[in-house]
Amino acid sequence: MHPRVCLITPPSPFLLDERVFMNLGILRVAAVLEQAGYPVELLDLSGISNYLDAVHDHASHCDTRLFGITATTPQLPAAANISGVIRKNNSNARVILGGPHVTCVKAAHKGELKRGVSGRAETALKRLLSLFDVLVAGDGERAIFIAISDNPPKVIDADDARSELFVLGEALSDLPPPARHLVDIDSYRYTIEGVRAVSLIAQLGCPFGCGFCGGRLSPTFRRVRMRSIDSIIHELTSLYETYGFRGFMFYDDELNVNPGMLELMRAITKTARRLGVEFRLRGFVRADLFNDEQANSMYEAGFRWLLAGHESGSPRILKNINKKTTREDNTRSIEIARRHGLKVKALMSLGHPGETELTIRESRDWLLETRPDEFDLTIITVYPGTPYYDSAVPLGNGVWRYTINGDNLYSLEVDYTKVSDYYKGDPNGGYTSYVYTDELAPTDLVHLRDVVEHDVRELLQLRFNHSNPAILYEHSMGQRGRLPGRILRSSDGEQELRRRTMAAD
Repeated sequence: MHPRVCLITPPSPFLLDERVFMNLGILRVAAVLEQAGYPVELLDLSGISNYLDAVHDHASHCDTRLFGITATTPQLPAAANISGVIRKNNSNARVILGGPHVTCVKAAHKGELKRGVSGRAETALKRLLSLFDVLVAGDGERAIFIAISDNPPKVIDADDARSELFVLGEALSDLPPPARHLVDIDSYRYTIEGVRAVSLIAQLGCPFGCGFCGGRLSPTFRRVRMRSIDSIIHELTSLYETYGFRGFMFYDDELNVNPGMLELMRAITKTARRLGVEFRLRGFVRADLFNDEQANSMYEAGFRWLLAGHESGSPRILKNINKKTTREDNTRSIEIARRHGLKVKALMSLGHPGETELTIRESRDWLLETRPDEFDLTIITVYPGTPYYDSAVPLGNGVWRYTINGDNLYSLEVDYTKVSDYYKGDPNGGYTSYVYTDELAPTDLVHLRDVVEHDVRELLQLRFNHSNPAILYEHSMGQRGRLPGRILRSSDGEQELRRRTMAAD
């Protein structure tokens, strides 16, 4: 009989609302485990303020020995805390870490080894090894079976396109869909144009080399892998027929890097007509590749919102980012979308090499000129696995410098296992910058970001974002260890779910 596996999604307190998009990566891992006959529990801690109480209650009473945690870089402090609680309450536990952060750290470390240097990626990797029993870099769908086997290696490297653990496009299409039944779907609140929506992933990877973007040395994130149209349509249809979803957020990096994008749009349009429904869709596109034919086909399929990483209104900054797009490309993408009835959210950032008050003013002016329907303005952070991180040189006293085209970006050393407020800041307490340039200090970047955000929203009459409070996990009287159904779900079926839910009420 296969052992039970508990998979954990850490909270993301840096988000305005944690119950918007469920984590599909760990749900794909859950799906392959279930397909192989393993009983799976999913501890979904998204939006749980006192998440360590929930972990303590479960780890101290369950008979599970195998725990798998996924983590982006901003989630890592929570993941480290969760690992500590599990180890404290279950001496026989094996805690496995997978997800984007460990993948990027491992890729950065391999880059250091190739250059023959010992740097901060090695330090970051050693720190992870001290907190978790097994690390999985790259695709987890096959690597998980090694991680839960007897005597696994400390590091499992699936982030290698030559490895049998790397999931290529054809195999990606054959994987079971994410095990969404293991989360409380009704507790996730997301709509597109008023239509209840859910996220899905049609393709993986982005081939471009933006300096701020993670995974540029990682095949997992750099290599584009396409699912078959049939597999995408099957998942979309199943989500409609099983849960009634008519809204879908395509969480791919850029839909229009797919040469078969138009064919996919036609297939979605045909499916909607066959089902007798209208879909409402949202997704990412790359501005310089966007054209009228794509826009028309996307609108016909049901797209009403597009997101694009325009990043900056400054030609100097776009060049330093290595974005490979121009200010004119970005403007044209919004004009095309508007011609076809598509709304655009412009994803903007600041704090890049060579950033000045002038370049930030250029971004402000571009937003006011193009008038996107929504925008997001963040101070960049230097992730492991980004060129800003991987190619930086130490200056001493915990300061690193990245240089491109004669412009500099300075970043402060961050212990990612303890600090997360560099990512979009605290929605309730403001931003924190861990980067600065030759002309702008961290406090300057924070101040200018806030000024631009306020001015553009006021002048374009866009609403200001507000956070939703996290849910409080409560111990049930006399029932410690029984977690509410919205937090813990099991592949043992609805009977087990009802038993746990009733015990917690």
